[in-house]
Amino acid sequence: MKKAIIIPSYGAARTLPLVLPRIPAAFWEDGIAIIVNDRSPDDTGTVAESLKTQWPGVDVVHHEVNQGYGGAQKTGLKRGLALQADAFAIVHSDGQYAPEAVLDLMAPLLEGRSQIVQGSRMIGGGAREGGMPLARYIPNRILTAMENIVFGTQMAEFHSGYMLYSRALLERVPFDRLQNNYNFDAEMIVLAHLSGLECTQLPIPTRYDDEVSSLKPIPYGLNVLKMMARHLGGHYQKLLHEHQAATGCMTAEL
Repeated sequence: MKKAIIIPSYGAARTLPLVLPRIPAAFWEDGIAIIVNDRSPDDTGTVAESLKTQWPGVDVVHHEVNQGYGGAQKTGLKRGLALQADAFAIVHSDGQYAPEAVLDLMAPLLEGRSQIVQGSRMIGGGAREGGMPLARYIPNRILTAMENIVFGTQMAEFHSGYMLYSRALLERVPFDRLQNNYNFDAEMIVLAHLSGLECTQLPIPTRYDDEVSSLKPIPYGLNVLKMMARHLGGHYQKLLHEHQAATGCMTAEL
């Protein structure tokens, strides 16, 4: 099965070159890494093109207009589908989520045991051991508890960006109609859940350093609340029904 790593990149000129060497050598045997330069104001695009010449398995896509974290993921996932990839992993360009773990996280997809996987910082205590600030840890726990109640899920956390998807799932859910912001990851978990597929959660090591995150906690939290309201209003179920009617794909076939 062909594997793809999607690397949404914004302001990553310094960190991006450090990510690729951390990807396991075995991945490159039949894997591709798709760097999506989301109209970054620094030299991310130039750095990405340089990496493409150094790494045969690297593909680069440049956005003419900034589309946000979720928008960059959509572009990378569509590119991977066009390149006939079967399993997809989202790896961040700052290296915060360990690229070294990508094959272990991808195993449930490759073995057909799951269609969606999350690398969780909460399982095994990775968040606190990795130095997650309490200002992030506590809101994460509160929002996740609320989301589990609203969505009917049992996630240890909803807010890890280390997500992995099968080709079958991507072809059967309308991921291109989800938000372009940081809620994209959680919305994918919701779509899978509504399709009868629970997210496999595996522990990951996590580190926090002096890198400045582009995620703004208050707007993000408000968007999470809006996402829950959308669900209660039937928004995601409607998206699935419309997608099934348009494509003839039934989620039960997954």
